[in-house]
Amino acid sequence: MKILLVSATDLEIEKERFSDFEILITGIGMLNTSINLTQRLSSGKYDLLINIGVAGSFNSELNIGDVVEVVEDKISELGFEDGESFSEFNEFNLKNVFKNKSKTDLLSVKSITVNRVHGNQGSITEIINRLNPDIENMEGAAFFQVCNTFNVPCIQIRAISNKVEQRNKDNWNLPLAIKNLNNTVQEIIAEL
Repeated sequence: MKILLVSATDLEIEKERFSDFEILITGIGMLNTSINLTQRLSSGKYDLLINIGVAGSFNSELNIGDVVEVVEDKISELGFEDGESFSEFNEFNLKNVFKNKSKTDLLSVKSITVNRVHGNQGSITEIINRLNPDIENMEGAAFFQVCNTFNVPCIQIRAISNKVEQRNKDNWNLPLAIKNLNNTVQEIIAEL
């Protein structure tokens, strides 16, 4: 089975663990992910793509260090403001929700993909009320869209590095999240 591991940064993937697999570091964000993943898939064929990275959690039941599988991801900012309200472009045929069948035994979660991570209580409350996501990331919906376009099976695995709150890096635990993420992805690959 030919697998491509996709991560936004070198920090999130322990490359030495996965030396037998191709790895693509896309860069942070939807645009970088879309461009770099499209380029790779235009020149190579894969049986499975695994997107791995960290995420912030809105869900109080998720703990820092937990590893989850994203089965739904939505571009949360695709729409328009009208005074204090936000609306999606319903009159256009825009695909901004991507669903993927669970392929692991991990907890399945709903994510939003954002350009700007939430760190203001007002915007956090608004996004919870509007979409009620479990987590947020910066690349997942783009990853799903490109995989769907190329008709390639894919999995998105995220580890919780922080709670979504006013930015306070003292509450984050990137080393734990990254360790758990890489351990889990290694186990998933071993079971394939």
